[in-house]
Amino acid sequence: MLKKILSPYSLKKQLLMRTFFILAIILLLIGIVQYWIMRDFLYQNEANALNDKLGSLPLELLLNEESKSTKPKGKDNPLPANQPFLFYQGMSLAIIDTNGNYQDILGNSGVAAPIFTKKEYLKMLQHNESIHRIAYHVRENSKGIEQLVVFRPLGGPHESHNRADLTLQLGTNTAPLKKILLQQLLTFIVLASIALTSGLVIYLRTLKHTLVPLSTIVDVVKKTDVENLTERLPVKQGQEEIDRLAESFNAMLARLEISFEYERETKEQMRRFIADASHELRTPLTSINGFIEVLLRGAANQPEQLYQALNSMQGESKRIIKLVEDLFTLVKLDQAPSLQVSQVNVTKIIKEMRSQLDVLAGNRTVYVKVSEERYGYYEPNKLKQVFLNLFYNAVQHTDPETGVIHLSLDAINDSNRFTIQDNGAGIDSKDLPFIFNRFYRADISRTRTSGGSGLGLSITKSIVEAHGGRIEVTSKMGNGTTFQVFLPFSPKKNH
Repeated sequence: MLKKILSPYSLKKQLLMRTFFILAIILLLIGIVQYWIMRDFLYQNEANALNDKLGSLPLELLLNEESKSTKPKGKDNPLPANQPFLFYQGMSLAIIDTNGNYQDILGNSGVAAPIFTKKEYLKMLQHNESIHRIAYHVRENSKGIEQLVVFRPLGGPHESHNRADLTLQLGTNTAPLKKILLQQLLTFIVLASIALTSGLVIYLRTLKHTLVPLSTIVDVVKKTDVENLTERLPVKQGQEEIDRLAESFNAMLARLEISFEYERETKEQMRRFIADASHELRTPLTSINGFIEVLLRGAANQPEQLYQALNSMQGESKRIIKLVEDLFTLVKLDQAPSLQVSQVNVTKIIKEMRSQLDVLAGNRTVYVKVSEERYGYYEPNKLKQVFLNLFYNAVQHTDPETGVIHLSLDAINDSNRFTIQDNGAGIDSKDLPFIFNRFYRADISRTRTSGGSGLGLSITKSIVEAHGGRIEVTSKMGNGTTFQVFLPFSPKKNH
């Protein structure tokens, strides 16, 4: 139950209730400490007053009363035994000798004195005097009245009636002292209650103001959804914890915004990819279906038309196979590719591919320039695919007779640089940012009549990035295109 009261659902109420509980405990402890300090202070002052009264007690009368208390009542002893001192009304008075024997001086006519055991009397007689503090004791008498009791030797070394063998015991009722303590305690409780109530009212207003930044965060969170991830919290609100929370929340929103934006882009790319792939596949499939219909109509009985249709169908099927292989390659590269790298001689690979490049170039002029032997840690087949894709791209976009292609290999900084340059029509500046997109074709420089699927450059870029490299392109309409591939090499490149 207490836990439920101290832990309500509202944070403001939790702070308020827990603060109230802590302050109440502190005030209670202060009240208890104050009570015991005040009690000791009052009792000590009363003990000092009783000790002063014992010092001013007329010894002659006291000794006379003591002697009377030991004689029988008669003509020689007209006063009754235990006759009280008028100026000690409401107090108890007794005499103790060195053996711990007790004698009540006031007797039945006054307040009965508390009785201590002989052992207690002897112990108190040995440790009674103190130059800094008068020792006092609290004890009930035979009638149950609590008294504050002090002890003092009878007379002194310079007094005429010095009786070092006797000690006086003087006591007074503690009820008036307790009444004063109760009044002080009630006063403290009232003032503490007023202070606690006033403090909580002020604290509640302060708490509401302090929690304003937190309420601001709550309001922003309520308005945050997939369509609204751009709003940010102020990070300088004067509270370190709230500022750190705001910074963390803003960082989370930024990550979410990037994630959702990436997801939207991915979905859009996937939509375009599926649409383009479907379109690319539809064209050869439609062509194959058309040839089949021609054959079914009787062309199969004519050898010339039959072989022409079969050759066309074979070409279209190869195109489909190539497209599917390219798509499969891109899927594998998209899934954190695991390359089988080894140290390879890049210069040797290019030299070995020279004959294949000449076949692809046809009547085009090809210049190959490689410097000293270059090494690096790559996957050889993937590296060959990069070179072939870029070279084939240059072949497709240069004139079959006047086309010129320059191919070179050198080192720059910590990478091997492969450059391929052609004198083709070039690529428009508005198309350059998109040429590595899948199925993208520039209106002029890339057409379906060239035979490409629009995936070669995408595959090339993915392979280069999988090796930790980068690819750059520069082009100007009418002045050809230049591709540069930068692949980081191993420190063990030279042997």
